[in-house]
Amino acid sequence: MKPDIHPTYREVVFQDASEGTLFLTRSTMETSETITLDDGNEYPLAKVEISSASHPFFTGTMKIVDTAGRVERFERRYGKRRQA
Repeated sequence: MKPDIHPTYREVVFQDASEGTLFLTRSTMETSETITLDDGNEYPLAKVEISSASHPFFTGTMKIVDTAGRVERFERRYGKRRQA
């Protein structure tokens, strides 16, 4: 392997923006934010919009997950949804 071409593989905390849940895992993701956990160590912080803590498939709740205006764009093209 060539030296100095691989990204740093380190522990990173991922925070679910909608739930506030924190996940400590290993990643090569680069981020400028940091967070100090209960163990007293400081870790890089990566914020995500959806994780297994808030995704409808894993939670079993029915809710529309729309972060980019997809529902509104669909409704403009094809009309409003019918309420049951």
